[in-house]
Amino acid sequence: MDNNVVIAIQTNWLSIVLGLAVIIALHFLSRRIGFGSRVLIALGLGLVAGIVLNAAQAGYDAIQLIGSIYVNLIRMVVIPLVFVLVINSIISITDTGYLKKIGGKTIGWFLLTTGIAAIIGLLSALALNPGAGIDARTPEDFQAREVPTLFQVILDQVPNNPISDAANGKVVPVLIFALFIAFATVKLGEKKPDTVQPFKAFIQSVTEIMHQVVRFVLRFTPYGVFALIAVMAARYGLDTLKPLARLIGVSYFALILHFVLVFGGLVLLMAKVNPVKFFKKAYPTIAVAFTTRSSYATLPVNLEVITKRLRVSPRVASFVAPLGATMNFNGCGGIWPAIVAVFAANIFNIDLSFTDYILIVLVSAISSIGVAGVPGPASISTTVVLTALGLPLEAIAIVASVEALIDMGRTAVNATGTTVTSLLVANLEGEFDRDAFDRDVEDELELNPA
Repeated sequence: MDNNVVIAIQTNWLSIVLGLAVIIALHFLSRRIGFGSRVLIALGLGLVAGIVLNAAQAGYDAIQLIGSIYVNLIRMVVIPLVFVLVINSIISITDTGYLKKIGGKTIGWFLLTTGIAAIIGLLSALALNPGAGIDARTPEDFQAREVPTLFQVILDQVPNNPISDAANGKVVPVLIFALFIAFATVKLGEKKPDTVQPFKAFIQSVTEIMHQVVRFVLRFTPYGVFALIAVMAARYGLDTLKPLARLIGVSYFALILHFVLVFGGLVLLMAKVNPVKFFKKAYPTIAVAFTTRSSYATLPVNLEVITKRLRVSPRVASFVAPLGATMNFNGCGGIWPAIVAVFAANIFNIDLSFTDYILIVLVSAISSIGVAGVPGPASISTTVVLTALGLPLEAIAIVASVEALIDMGRTAVNATGTTVTSLLVANLEGEFDRDAFDRDVEDELELNPA
């Protein structure tokens, strides 16, 4: 046997044993408990396994492989799913005025909730002082990230080669290309309905097939959640967390506050829906977003949650969810930049004025939309906010060691915000089946093996 293989097995034997044991246990539970419960159990088991691996200083490559496979499978379906869903949702809408109306409401809710998120992040940071006790020394290997110009951001989102864009995972150009095809289909359909009918039937058929592919992939969610949480817990020990524990605490305090008060309040007051029931139904989205740390990777399960559990019409869900995955950043673009701005001011002894506070909120909300489709939107939004206030960019390097842990909560808030917006827009447009929502208290995603 190759020496490298022997060494890999020796350093990973504990993770191999833990991984196999949990996979067998979760498979055994698949016929006995629901999908959401298995995801919750997997999350807990992953946390325990990660702590054990960290304490034993054991390798975790075997478990990381499981998580990487799951994330790759999720990414596999994102581009084709977005492409067919956007086209299918638009060609099913014959009233272009209706399309403009839901588009305006969707982006309006995105901006409003992100602005509120920035206010919550700002107030939480001012009250709890996340930079207390931090020595403001810049890491030697720090390199400030370049902020793309507005014109470059716009140019990067314009489709150049749709096939290449899809191959490189560029969701926004693919989405725009899908919009062109959809609007062309609607326009041509007004004059030659027989010409576009075969294409419409094809898109509808592919949409149904993609939904089935998504169901197949999402059955692996409990195993993926276990692996991703285990790796995260194994990678970060107490030595990493102690210096920035206060920053982590303040960040999660603000995220939970936004989650409960803003999302819960909007669901209760605007949609007249019980927030506890809403969060229970939205739990699969929250769990997958928390563990994958990717709004794109969460998109397939979020679509299932919005349509099957929240009972929002597919045409609203198919429009709002892909858009939310690219430009709705309550956590990454609202709460986080505001907290880091106050953190930077704390550790570098810089006084912020009331005008600066207003600037933090405005720039956070606007930049969250402006970085749509840019890789690492949290880093870019934070850089934009710090630059606007003239604060040292070195603060980004100081928080980098714990950003992955905070990113779990940020992404969960981002994805849940899209779920909330889908419900609000659907409720306003009469596309929310309230009776079905109230009746199916214990509904599942139908992801258990047949």
